[in-house]
Amino acid sequence: MTPDDPLTEEVIEPILKRLPDLKVGVLGDLFLDRYLDIDAALTEPSVETGLDAYQVTRVRSYPGAVGTVISNLAALGVGRIIPLSVIGDDGEGHELRQALDKLAVVDTNRLFCWDGRRTPTYMKPILHRAGEPPRELNRLDIKNRTPLPSAAEDLVRKALDKVWDELDALVVLDQVSEADCGVVTARMRERIAELGAARPERLILADSRERIALFRNTALKPNRQECLVAAKGQELTAVVARLSRQAGRPVFCTCGDEGILLADPGRMDGTPVRIAGYPADGPTDPVGAGDSTSAGIVCAHAAGATLEQAAAFGCLVASITVRQIGTTGTATPEQIRRRMS
Repeated sequence: MTPDDPLTEEVIEPILKRLPDLKVGVLGDLFLDRYLDIDAALTEPSVETGLDAYQVTRVRSYPGAVGTVISNLAALGVGRIIPLSVIGDDGEGHELRQALDKLAVVDTNRLFCWDGRRTPTYMKPILHRAGEPPRELNRLDIKNRTPLPSAAEDLVRKALDKVWDELDALVVLDQVSEADCGVVTARMRERIAELGAARPERLILADSRERIALFRNTALKPNRQECLVAAKGQELTAVVARLSRQAGRPVFCTCGDEGILLADPGRMDGTPVRIAGYPADGPTDPVGAGDSTSAGIVCAHAAGATLEQAAAFGCLVASITVRQIGTTGTATPEQIRRRMS
């Protein structure tokens, strides 16, 4: 089932005008995205190994994982953004704080440094060769593979409790595959479920690479592949509907350029509806598209949009960010207006 196009310029303008008044929390795994720009023409052989030694001509650092959501919320014009996370007391953590400090609307008072933890980092070598589009080489990942200390977990939980009543919406991103090794632990999921049950009208949107089916009392934003992993033999629309019933909240299943499959347990029989995507012409880079979609959904809904309008707004934001190659894409209000027109 596909509804009529829920997004028009008359719908978008009130959303954009409301965004500066919003306060959005973002809880989860905060990574550093470090891009290494390599000039292929400067490659030289290593004297020691004989292998190619790539020459880095520029280093670019951006907030990654839930930081991508933060960057997109800031670009869209959200008035105040509150990260709730734990990073390492290391060089990558320093770079990450520098990148966040460039975003004036981000309040980092609840971003905790923890001695002995590493700041999760995605290191992305980008090869530039004359006459060819930039090409990303094998990524290098730095993650914590031991459980988050309970004392650090307690800091985040207490910070969430303290700020919860101030928020218009909360984004939760469970990025780390290893259970309880990131910020969104089992205890954290339990507390988020309690808050969601107490205030069902306030949108909590959760995204998880491995554990999307474990969230309760929160809206979910899995992608198609994450849904199929949880499918247990069911076809996509059936598993999206099942996840929605389990969570007791809407599910926004992203399906690339096909848009979003939206299920709402409060909608008649709960049958998912298809929210059409917006085509992106030319080369695209899907990295971070899901996070930009999350930012669009959350801020649009907090600004008064319906579920269908929020889903369409998320698709619109992603159609802009995927056209930004070799970087963590964002979308501004002006870009959204141009895209609509």
